Amino acid sequence: MTREGRIGVPPSYRVETWGCQMNVLDGERMAGQLEAQGLRRANEDEDPGVVLLNTCSVREKAEAKVFSALGVLARRKRENPDLVIGVTGCVAQVSGEEILDRAPFVDFVAGTGQVERIGELVASARRERRQALELELPEEDPVYQFRQISRGSPYQAYVTVIEGCDQFCTFCIVPFTRGRERSRLASEILEELAHVVSLGYTEVTLLGQTVNAYRDPVDGSGLGDLLRRASRVEGLKRVRFLTSHPQLVDDGLVAALSQGGPIAPYLHLPAQSGSDRVLRRMKRRYTAAEYLETVFRVRAAVPEIALSSDFIVGFPGESDEDFESTLKLVREARFGSLFGFRYSPRPGTAAARWGSETEVAEAVAVERLARLLDLQSELQREINASLVGREFEILVEGEDKSGQSKGRTSCNRIVHVEDGSGRLRPGQYARIRITRGLPNSLIGKVAQ
Repeated sequence: MTREGRIGVPPSYRVETWGCQMNVLDGERMAGQLEAQGLRRANEDEDPGVVLLNTCSVREKAEAKVFSALGVLARRKRENPDLVIGVTGCVAQVSGEEILDRAPFVDFVAGTGQVERIGELVASARRERRQALELELPEEDPVYQFRQISRGSPYQAYVTVIEGCDQFCTFCIVPFTRGRERSRLASEILEELAHVVSLGYTEVTLLGQTVNAYRDPVDGSGLGDLLRRASRVEGLKRVRFLTSHPQLVDDGLVAALSQGGPIAPYLHLPAQSGSDRVLRRMKRRYTAAEYLETVFRVRAAVPEIALSSDFIVGFPGESDEDFESTLKLVREARFGSLFGFRYSPRPGTAAARWGSETEVAEAVAVERLARLLDLQSELQREINASLVGREFEILVEGEDKSGQSKGRTSCNRIVHVEDGSGRLRPGQYARIRITRGLPNSLIGKVAQ
C-alpha cells in the first residue's frame, strides 16, 4: 500500500457511499468540494489522507456496517494520526452522538443537511484537529454549488430537485434522516441541466425521495412542468426521474410523460404491498385498486411506458391472504422490473414500536420474498420475449462480463449487444434490434 504525503503528490481522499441515488449524488457533491481544495481521488492501492463514510440507514444492519468500517479505520488512524475520518449521511443523522461515543477517533459527523459544508469540515479537521458534530436539518429551500460536483459518470448525471419527505410511512426513516420536503428553484435546476450538458452529459435523472412532490418555490409548478422545461434544454437526450409516490401522480406528470422526446417512458412507482390492510398499516394513503387505476391511467397515455416498483414482504401483521393480494397486484400490473425487500425495522419509525406480537417469522418472510421474485422473473421473461424484433436506442454504458457492449434503453431495460462490442463505446447511442428476451435483460444486435 502507498502512503499519503509523498513529495509533490497532492493529498488524497476517498468517499465510500452506500445506499440510494440521492446518497450517490451527495457523495459526488462531497468529492467536488474536496477536489476544489486541491485533494485528489485516491487510487485503489493507496491509503488516503481523508476518508468519508457516506452512510445509508434504509437497509438492514446499517449501523453495524458503519461500525465495522470504523473498526478498520481505527487501526489506520493509530498508524497515521493525521488521517481525517468523517461520517456523513443518514446513519450520521440519526446516530451522530453514538458514533462519536463509540468511535472517538472520528474527526466529524455530519448529517444529511450538511453536505454543502463537507469541504469546510474537512479543512477544519486537517487544520485544527477539533472534533465536530453537525446535525442540523435546514428548513429553507436547498441551494447547491453544482459546478463543484465531481460526477462518477462522464455521460449520466444525477440532479436533485427536492429534498426530504412529508409522507411518514410507518416503515420509513427518511423523514427523520432527510427532514421535511424542500424544493429547489426550477431556474437553478435548469441552470444545472444546461451546465451538465455543456460538460458533455446527455442523460440526467431528476432525484427526490418523493420526486413528484416537487413544487417550484416561486410559482408552485410541479414535476410535470419541470420535466417539460427540462426536455427543452438543448443537447439533453434523456430525462428520467426517481422516486414517485402513487398518490401524487397528477395529470401534469402524466401529460409530460406522454409528450415523449427526451422525457423517458419509464416510471418507478413503489406499491410496497397489494393488500389494503397492509397499505393502511404502512400509511401509504391509497388502496390496491387506486394504485392499479394509476398504473392503467399512465399506460393509457403512454402505451410504451415501462413501470418498476418496490415491495416489502413480511411487514408486521402481514397474513398469507395479504401476501396473496400482493402477488395478485403484481400479476395485474405486469411491471418491467421489481425490487423486493424483506421487512426489517428501522429504529425511530412507527412500525418498529409495534412489538413482537405482529412480527412475521423470518422463515415465512424469506419464503414470501422468494415467491414474489420468482413470479416477477416469470413475468419479465414473458414481457421481454414479447420485445423480440423491436428496435430500441440504447446509451452504451460499458461492457458486460463476456466483453460484449451493454447499455440501457430509454425505458430503462438493460441490453447486451451481440457482436457489437468492438464498434460501440461508452456514452454512445446506438439502435439495437432485439433478438432474445431474458428474465432480467435483452439481447440484441446493432440495427442495420
